Amino acid sequence: MLGFLAARQTGLDDPLRLRRAESTRRVFGLELNPDRDVDQVHGNGINTIDIEAVEGRYMLSGGSDGVIVIYDLENYSGKPQYTCKAVCTIGRSNRYVHKFSVETVQWYPYDTGMIVSSSFDKTMKVWDTETLKPAEVFEFEGNVYSHHLSPIARKHSLIAVGTKYPKIQLCDLKSGSRTHVLQGHRAEVLSVRWSPRYEHILATASADSKVKVWDVRRATGSLFTLDQHNGDKSKASSEAVNTAHNGRVNGLCFTGDGLYILTTGTDDRMRLWNSATGENTLVNYGKVCNESRKKVQFTVSRGCSPEFVFVPCGSSIAVYALHTGELVTMLRGHYNNVDCCEFHPDYQELYSGGKDCNILAWVPVLRVSDMEEKSRNSNNKVAADQTPVDPAFQDAWSSDED
Repeated sequence: MLGFLAARQTGLDDPLRLRRAESTRRVFGLELNPDRDVDQVHGNGINTIDIEAVEGRYMLSGGSDGVIVIYDLENYSGKPQYTCKAVCTIGRSNRYVHKFSVETVQWYPYDTGMIVSSSFDKTMKVWDTETLKPAEVFEFEGNVYSHHLSPIARKHSLIAVGTKYPKIQLCDLKSGSRTHVLQGHRAEVLSVRWSPRYEHILATASADSKVKVWDVRRATGSLFTLDQHNGDKSKASSEAVNTAHNGRVNGLCFTGDGLYILTTGTDDRMRLWNSATGENTLVNYGKVCNESRKKVQFTVSRGCSPEFVFVPCGSSIAVYALHTGELVTMLRGHYNNVDCCEFHPDYQELYSGGKDCNILAWVPVLRVSDMEEKSRNSNNKVAADQTPVDPAFQDAWSSDED
């Protein structure tokens, strides 16, 4: 680490390399924080969480009880041990509360004055966080499994919605109406995600084992369908042509730069795809346990080298290296199945929610060996090229130095 600091100080290196190296070290050190609690408000399992990108201060959660909660993640106590307080709750006493399970919640990408939630009560609601009342309500024919607003869109304000029926609905926040539908799937649409790189590109995952990528400006169908066999028909059975998985595809996520798509399915597999060509990169993550029939919310780190994937796996969270498929660690702390997790890129922290009604905070821990190393380097003024490196981080740092 002193080598990065010295190179940055003398102007020989890009400051971003130091940031990537430290971010990577912090992810390697993720552990359950015994000093940070999150208010337990939900009476049933937590299906979805989201952290707003404007300040990185507030977190949303939605549960099987239909309740939506807003938490403040800041520590005002001045003490190491504190609780993230629930500052707002759309609970059972609210006349506008969802009647059934909330499946997805999301902050409006550009300010914290609005949130969007969707539920098994066949509605999607756009909430004003000041009044805790819905400014707009969209009603659908079937249960809503997933929705998503583009994090970068400037030319449209569309919300993509996946429901019990195969058609993907596009709802316009400006007009308050459903503008058009995307047809191509043959079963319920379990997950939808906009690209963080191109504002008109949308990916959808369905129970028909397929993942499709769309340009919503086109009226001629999807751009392409992901094929796990990369077009090799000799490896595919007649039923598995142009399928992403051999089961329901219930997890979908873009990487932070939008260059890759990650998918998970009930065939206990996770796959990494080139988002531009649809090519299966054939990264082997091994068995990734997935027994959920609904959407699974997993997440990818940002600002690290290499990047990491955090995937709910039973009552644990599996952490994989994105491009090698190596299982880095298993984060254990929940008492029941984990349904969702969200990465906080500002602090390299992870939050997870599960059927045990708890939200847990996983934070980087500075181990005694690290502190001793820093003290030794400071006292002895070890030269940058002689700085001892923790073997656990050697691979991450060496990849930055190449």
